[in-house]
Amino acid sequence: MQWVKNNIFCLLTDTLQNGSLFFTVYLPLIILSTLFMKQSILGLGLMVLISTLSIAQDYQTYDEGIAKFRAKEYEAVITLFSGMLSNPERNKRYDEDLYFYRGQSYYFKGETENALSDLDKASELNHFNKAVISWFKARCYDKKGNIQQAENYYSEAVNYAEKNKKVSAQILADRSQFYVRQGNKEAANKDLALAKTLDPSNAELAKATVTPANSNTRGGDDKKSNTQVIVKSNPKNNTAKDAKKNVKKETPPPATQTVQQPVNTAAQQQQPVVEPTANTALISSIASAYKDEKRYALVIGNSSYTNSVGILKNPVNDATDVSTELKKSDFEVQLLTNATYVQMREAMRKFQDKLVNGPKDQTVGLFYYAGHGVQYQDENYLVPVDANVQFEDDIVRMCFPVQKMVLANMERSNSRMNIVILDACRNNPFPATTRSVSQGLVEMKRARGSFIAYATAPGSVASDGAGRNGLYTQELLKALRKPGLTIEQVFKDVRMNVLRLSGEKQFTWDSSNIVGEFYFKFQ
Repeated sequence: MQWVKNNIFCLLTDTLQNGSLFFTVYLPLIILSTLFMKQSILGLGLMVLISTLSIAQDYQTYDEGIAKFRAKEYEAVITLFSGMLSNPERNKRYDEDLYFYRGQSYYFKGETENALSDLDKASELNHFNKAVISWFKARCYDKKGNIQQAENYYSEAVNYAEKNKKVSAQILADRSQFYVRQGNKEAANKDLALAKTLDPSNAELAKATVTPANSNTRGGDDKKSNTQVIVKSNPKNNTAKDAKKNVKKETPPPATQTVQQPVNTAAQQQQPVVEPTANTALISSIASAYKDEKRYALVIGNSSYTNSVGILKNPVNDATDVSTELKKSDFEVQLLTNATYVQMREAMRKFQDKLVNGPKDQTVGLFYYAGHGVQYQDENYLVPVDANVQFEDDIVRMCFPVQKMVLANMERSNSRMNIVILDACRNNPFPATTRSVSQGLVEMKRARGSFIAYATAPGSVASDGAGRNGLYTQELLKALRKPGLTIEQVFKDVRMNVLRLSGEKQFTWDSSNIVGEFYFKFQ
């Protein structure tokens, strides 16, 4: 009995530092084990508890390591991630990122052999940032004096980063300095000119010139070129991470433009004069005011779940089609399909970076998700394709929280409006958790300047569609194509058509806290 008390005391001390999960999962487990006083049950409970705490600690350490990496505290990154990698009970889903970030950290610390080893392991684990891996391998081989290998990896990095202009520009600018050190001024000028073309907004790059460099300095001047890349690329496109911006683009406030009346020529006098309506004039004025607006979207569609969770037919199609439509409305879109937890998390980092660095009050963020979603303890969770939920507390650790991760990150940015669209109101995909997982999604707290759209009303569910798209996204795509509609009018149109086509069985739901107008299409 004393042994039990001592162990429970230790567990209490540890778990009280890890949030509300203690009261919902750990404490009942301990009480149950103590009541039955069966050593086998108590042992099993302790094993589950210790394993859960280990995973929670991984989650916390990973986030701390990323923060240290952003702050360029590379020694701390190496220490934290080395500790995680040495733990045989770790959550191995983080391994590819641990090697990726630790490899870059080793490079900046001048430990090129360790850097190359980690970057190779990240590549073996199929890390999506192939461009950045090849880039840093090129820099490592340059430092080692292996010019041919460095040049090969620079070329490989440029090819991988082809669709990401900003990262391509950084790699080309870095390779330009590499060519300078080799005495190849022609190639250096060519790379630098192309880099400036790809990223004309980069003021530091615009001032750069090809100048002779100290031939003893290899791998770039790390004091001036301490380039980090935090966020994964889209696995579909093999694009690289966006680099942390050094220069924040200032956008001047838009000037008020007056609508000029048409010249009353003789030819026009023969035709009836059509005066612009008040609505037309208003849309024209808003279009002028927001002509410099930056629009960013993160679109995710998850279909390929395990058989135990339930494969879905439409979400990948839904996400792909929404992505195409948003691009027509001047959104810069990041599209993920069949995404794992780590991919969704890293994509969210990249998305938030865009919103944070966008012009103040002239940035709009949109998050769209189609796939499985669950409601648990008053939070909505999006289900990654690699989620393996066996117990209720697995949801918190393996699924993606909308309120805490999506809305909160969007709110902490420069965006004037945050739009969240959730087509995830399907049946509970985890039968073993029926007692605690509520039906449908829960209405979330409205963040500042947010518009949240649900495929169904809170607590309700919708079935996967029979055609290419689900019913909700099918009607959303139609509404997005209509010019001159405010965001409220777009989703009112969606609600009306979904209600009609579902025989009044599916009622969509919107929650708004926005100030000002927003149009997907002005005309």
